[in-house]
Amino acid sequence: MRDSAVSPVRWIFGPGPTGPSGHLGARWIFLRALGLIYYSAFFSLVFQVTGLIGPNGILPANDYLRYLSQHLGSVERYWYAPTVFWLGSSDFALKLVCCIGMAAAVLLTLNIWPRAMLLVCFLSYLSFVAALQDFSSYQSDGMLLEAGFLALFFAAPGLRPGLGRGHPPSRASLFLLQWEWFRIYFESGCVKLLSGDPQWRHFTAMDQYYQNGPLPTWIGWYVQQLPHWFHAFTVGLTLAVELGLVFLMFAPWRRLRVLCFLIVTPFEIGIILTANYTFLNYLVLSLGFLLLDDRALAAVPLSRVGRWIKTKLAAGTLPADVKPEPAFADDSNLVPRWRLHLSAIRLALGAVMLSWIFYATSVLLLWMFFPHLPLPTQPVAVLEPFRIANRYGLFAVMTRARYEIEFQGSDDGKTWVPYPFRYKPQDPAKPPGIYAPYQPRFDWNLWFASLDNWRDNPWVAHTEELLLINDPEVLSLFAGNPSAEKAPTLIRAVLWQYWFTDLTTKRQQGLWWRRQQLGLYAPELQREADGSMGVVAMPGTPPPEP
Repeated sequence: MRDSAVSPVRWIFGPGPTGPSGHLGARWIFLRALGLIYYSAFFSLVFQVTGLIGPNGILPANDYLRYLSQHLGSVERYWYAPTVFWLGSSDFALKLVCCIGMAAAVLLTLNIWPRAMLLVCFLSYLSFVAALQDFSSYQSDGMLLEAGFLALFFAAPGLRPGLGRGHPPSRASLFLLQWEWFRIYFESGCVKLLSGDPQWRHFTAMDQYYQNGPLPTWIGWYVQQLPHWFHAFTVGLTLAVELGLVFLMFAPWRRLRVLCFLIVTPFEIGIILTANYTFLNYLVLSLGFLLLDDRALAAVPLSRVGRWIKTKLAAGTLPADVKPEPAFADDSNLVPRWRLHLSAIRLALGAVMLSWIFYATSVLLLWMFFPHLPLPTQPVAVLEPFRIANRYGLFAVMTRARYEIEFQGSDDGKTWVPYPFRYKPQDPAKPPGIYAPYQPRFDWNLWFASLDNWRDNPWVAHTEELLLINDPEVLSLFAGNPSAEKAPTLIRAVLWQYWFTDLTTKRQQGLWWRRQQLGLYAPELQREADGSMGVVAMPGTPPPEP
């Protein structure tokens, strides 16, 4: 009875199949890619984090955590903001956690103690997401944390597990990673229709897409020049992939899953080349490999790759140093009792956590269509601070125009000098670059802020205040300091509207952009003789006469 009661749980949450229907090769590829993605996330933070949330940054983490400690209980505050920076959030501490995360990501990529490295990466990245405030409100952060947490149950144990043939991934952990991949696509397709944005219905959503996204690329500039029929086709392709093709993930036939992979992979590569969405599309691309079982990978047409995979996945006996997972009944006389207890604890922990995440993510999906469905909400709310069970939905409403915020300094109120950005469009003659998976959170956030009111983004005005005193940490977020010799007397943030130029203009004038200044975005500030700051002009009002 005991064995029959445990068997269904063990079949779902215990070691999965090996052989042609196993996923040892896909797991190996995915975890190597996940290590690189984690590295890119920490690498981008190490150059920005002190300017963003350092003690002298735009939104200091120590002020935020102090506020939480004053308004939340002694236990509740740690649950609301699960971060190691409760122990300290100095510039040194912030960069130290970045370096620890990068080191763990490198070891994960090298397949050294993967479960431990995944735990270090997850806790380090969660600490930043919980402390970055306005600079971590991205779906990509939730995607990485969810995939990173599920990978803890997906990875093989051991210091150097190789392919982990003695510890194949459980069916539950594999399915939940595939489930995340499916939800990213399907929920994004659903929100496009549920939002009511006429651009998706009229097949015009992609006509200005490459121009109006957060950080365009030079390849996107050329794609923007293509005729409307091409952009209408990409709208149809996007909806077909997100709302239809991804259901092939559930197909019982290998060929259909492979077909799905062969279509969505070029689709993702096209997005990567035409827009800078940080590591988001790299993660989705990596998750797509989990559609392929070992037989599909061994059939890779490139001869050398195929031979290497076939060699690695060749069936045979387990290596001598690999011990199989103990069973609960039949092998009880062959393994120590402590191993049986430990295996049972691991199985129970995995069953509880993975079932919990599946419930939470399924409820979030159902609520998209039936928002008043009477399902228990507490299991969903408890996981929310950890960002491991998320609702996704990209580009529900397409941006109709491109606005850019530019900070400018002056000593006389007549001559204004702009602060140069590292990644955002600014100089009309400079081509947009390809930066992903690097994530410039400051530049990225300014794009979101440009679509809203400055009062809803007070960090923009605070950035002005810090530029008035030549704060070095905030200046490090820019490509240079036009007031390096002396802090400016006046600072303002102005709003521009940008458009891609056409082929003729680029050929004749060398310009990638044309732009028009629209006025102030945030209050114009002045540094008084006594060091205090005053407001000279407000958005919507004309500046004073010089």
